[in-house]
Parts: sequence; C-alpha cells; structure tokens
Amino acid sequence: MMMEEIFLEAALEAGDAIMKIYNRISDIRYKSDASPVTEADHKAEDIILKRLAKAFPDIPVVAEESVAAGNTPEIFGSMFFLVDPLDGTKEFVNRGSDFTVNIALIENGLPIAGIVYAPASAVVYRTNVKHMAEKLIIRNADVVDAAPIHCRSRRDPPVAVVSRSHSNAETEAFLEKIAASDCVAIGSSLKFCLVAEGLADVYPRLGRTMEWDTAAGDAVLRAAGGMTFDLDQTPLRYGKTGQSNDCDFSNPAFVSWTMRS
Repeated sequence: MMMEEIFLEAALEAGDAIMKIYNRISDIRYKSDASPVTEADHKAEDIILKRLAKAFPDIPVVAEESVAAGNTPEIFGSMFFLVDPLDGTKEFVNRGSDFTVNIALIENGLPIAGIVYAPASAVVYRTNVKHMAEKLIIRNADVVDAAPIHCRSRRDPPVAVVSRSHSNAETEAFLEKIAASDCVAIGSSLKFCLVAEGLADVYPRLGRTMEWDTAAGDAVLRAAGGMTFDLDQTPLRYGKTGQSNDCDFSNPAFVSWTMRS
C-alpha cells in the first residue's frame, strides 16, 4: 500500500475516534503551555502511531502527545514523520468544526508529503503520489469526490487568513503593512489549506507554533504551488533540534504565501 493511502486510512480512523468523543467531552486537562488536551488527542495519536509503526517501522515519528510525555525519538536520519493527532483542540472543546488530524513526512528538512483531515466537515486535503495537492470529500469513511487544488496568483491587495485563537499585535501590524483587503479567521491547519485551495493569498503566523502544528498543512500548500517563509524570507524547515532560543521542533514566526503572479 502506498504511503498516501496509509496516511488516509490512519487519518480517517483517527478522525472517527475523535468524532465519537466530540459530543461527550468530559476529561479536559491542560499541558504546561496551558493548551488543552483530551481523550480524543490520545486516542487519535495511538491509532496513527500504530498504523505508521506497522507500515514504516524504520521511520521515527515525532508526535505531539508523545513528546509532551517525554517520548521523543532520535531523528538523525534524513526522514521522519510529524503528527498532530488533533490540531485545534480549543475548537474541538468548544464544539467548533475547525479541528484537524495532521500527518506529514519530512525529508532533509522539507515537508514532502502530508494529509490534513477535518472530520467535522468530512474534508481531506493531501498531497498525492504525483506530488500534487488535492481535496477529497468523505462520506461514511469513503472518498466520494476528489479534485486537484492549486494556489491562485497573488492578488493585490491580498486576502489574508489568520488564526481564530492566536491573533496578536504583530499580526495586526503585518496585515496593515500589506493592506489586506479582507481577513478570514479560522482554526487549525485549515489556514494553510485555504491558501492552497486558492481562497486566500497569505497566512501570517507571528506567534509560536510547533512543527507538528504546521508540517502537514505546509506540505499541502507547497504541493499546491505556495511556500512558507520565516521572517528572513527563508523557506521554513523542519527537524529543528538543539535550538539555542527555543525547544526542539518549535517554529519561528512565519508567513505562508500563495504563488506570485
């Protein structure tokens, strides 16, 4: 079975487990960074880890809840997986719909494959075997429609998409600087997907994120023709360990853009 199909099966199974808990959330805890974690996060991660271990036993997996528990594999090789089993837990806890399952493959610091599944809306964004981006519609755990997606040519003034829960003064200043014509707020890695789908031009994230938050959506965006840059205009890289200014796998501020015209 091809990696893309394993990603899809893992994401769909994890999403199903998440939705079974969605209407009966009771056990909400908070990690050291004050972010919430639920039974759904752990169940979804267990499903994904088992799927990946069975199919790719030699590729290490860096997964959010495992790292939080102190289980971080060595990634001295060129290839590893990044997993966020439930991105947008705040949206999930508040009964919103903008939460996702994220799985990505990193090779030599680049996100070369990824899947973003939004189980509440039954939509998948992923890279495919042709290294292109596509959108899938899911019904009863089956793919009922699939279509390629592409970034649009950058508009002037641009349409921006921003985090619903993590806006700040720096983001507002950036939006003013680029004279954004409109701004859409949405949760989770779906922000990357809106740019990849050609519905927005730019996604600024000028606060802290972790690599598992961004890798899958970034993979889809790059496959669709976009790119994510740090504030020095360097393409964002993954596998950042031994950082003097932050912990392993943390991201700097970044901006994701659609393609230039």
